Amino acid sequence: MSFDGFFTRAMTKELEKTVLGGKIGRIYQPFKNELILSIRANRKNVKLLISAHPSYARVQLTKEEMENPNEPPMFCMLLRKHLEGAMIEEIHQPNMERMIIFDVKGRDELGDITYKQLIVEIMGRHSNIILVDKEKNVIIDSIKHVSAAINRYRTVLPGSSYVSPPPLEKINPLSATNEDVLRSLDFNAGKLDKQLVARFAGMSPLLAKEILFHAGLTNRETVPTAFSNLMETLRNHDYKPTMTTVSNKEFFYIIPLTHLDGEYQHFTSLSEMLDRFYFGKASRDRVKQQAADLERFMKNEKDKNELKLKKLEKTLLKAENAHEYQLLGELLTANMHAVKKGMEVISVTNYYDEAGEQVAIKLDPRKNPAENAQSYFSKYQKAKNAVIFVKEQMDKTREEINYFDGLLQQIASASPKDIEEIREELAEGGYMRLRQKKGKRKNPNSKPIIESYMSADQTEILVGKNNKQNDYLTSKLAHRDEIWLHSKDIPGSHVVIRSKEPSEETLLAAANLAAYFSKAKNSSAVPVDYTKIRHVKKPNGSKPGFVIYDNQQTIYVTPDEDLVMSMKMQK
Repeated sequence: MSFDGFFTRAMTKELEKTVLGGKIGRIYQPFKNELILSIRANRKNVKLLISAHPSYARVQLTKEEMENPNEPPMFCMLLRKHLEGAMIEEIHQPNMERMIIFDVKGRDELGDITYKQLIVEIMGRHSNIILVDKEKNVIIDSIKHVSAAINRYRTVLPGSSYVSPPPLEKINPLSATNEDVLRSLDFNAGKLDKQLVARFAGMSPLLAKEILFHAGLTNRETVPTAFSNLMETLRNHDYKPTMTTVSNKEFFYIIPLTHLDGEYQHFTSLSEMLDRFYFGKASRDRVKQQAADLERFMKNEKDKNELKLKKLEKTLLKAENAHEYQLLGELLTANMHAVKKGMEVISVTNYYDEAGEQVAIKLDPRKNPAENAQSYFSKYQKAKNAVIFVKEQMDKTREEINYFDGLLQQIASASPKDIEEIREELAEGGYMRLRQKKGKRKNPNSKPIIESYMSADQTEILVGKNNKQNDYLTSKLAHRDEIWLHSKDIPGSHVVIRSKEPSEETLLAAANLAAYFSKAKNSSAVPVDYTKIRHVKKPNGSKPGFVIYDNQQTIYVTPDEDLVMSMKMQK
């Protein structure tokens, strides 16, 4: 993982410069495994994100806005009781472990001075955030409880003594000599990168591969030298936070990873880089968990309608051959004299055909000649009427397919707060039933919260993230002469520029948002239509989020996540 011991050391150094000596203000727990601490330090207010997410565990300063629950979880309330108003006296990392410890000085209800430790263990799915009474070394509480049944080495429960994770018997790479490196590696065994990870503390596979890349030809002379040179850089905190993109996969580290042949992006701080790397990732992961059943339901509905459409197409093909029944009925009528009751087939001349070919007509032996002819005319009339009905059904089925296709796209770019609105929409449409939740009922007159972005010239741009938001934004919130955008013939969000005459730069930025929040997010040269709100209409009885528009112009943009993030951060 990228957040290894060296990255933890670098982050500790960054936090020492920014929040050490700061006063902890409000504490929030926007999600199950994540905390936001508002800290006043160096005459500035900053937000410290602490995450014990199994995939995205980290500690960083953040500028991202997160929606907080109406009722704070118990752990959040406990932290508010013990840490709000307290001062951060020390920030340190034990050895080269993936741990950051915040030593905090505060006062209890009686006004007496207390000393607490907020211990952050960044260890993948075992990550945790633990509040400890420093003087007693007793756990007050943790964001994840670990019983003896789960971990025999230590328990993480309120009232238990705090025990550090088991130490790994590894060499400290920052103090290691060339001889230490040589003694630790078996050059004949191969897989030197794995040996480096196994022998040296804080070493990740990414850093091990970088050392070997610097070594070039890996031998007993080049590897210790490359190891020593890179450790000198890290020992002096000579960092250059860099994100590397290789085949749409992103990596981050405290120095450029030159062994990766990709596109490099440099940042001024580790926190800025992490904000960029994790932009949307953790949110999408939470959405995936919350909306797994919803996504499965939508895919099933879409698949059912696609199967129905194929059957309707076959039915239409048969119905469009109705003229054959008419022909057979007319031929039977013209040859009525030759037909006898009890016959199963008769061959007659097709007088509509210039060649006068013979046509075999199947008969019902139980019917007389007139009844057989009438049967074919009835089939003709039924098939003719079916064409109109089948075409109507096909139009409705295509509408359903497009509707669920749009909803699936909305889930892909939704934030956790958007999911409930999508559920409500499906319930209102009669597709599913909502699960009743305890607590306050939602106000039926409440307005959807529209996500806001800011262009470089400080023009506000609004984005609807689901059909409820799209309808409200386009039909009620936006003014008649403001600019409306949507990806052309592609499911996506409604986007509105809060300006009658936006600059070209703002228009391109809004088009980028429309392309980014569409099904063509990962494509290039995405067509985006734009027109004034006055030219956008919602047909009566149409599906939520569906509109028609005219007087549009089209521009082509390639979605840029960096631009989207910068517009979000400017808010």
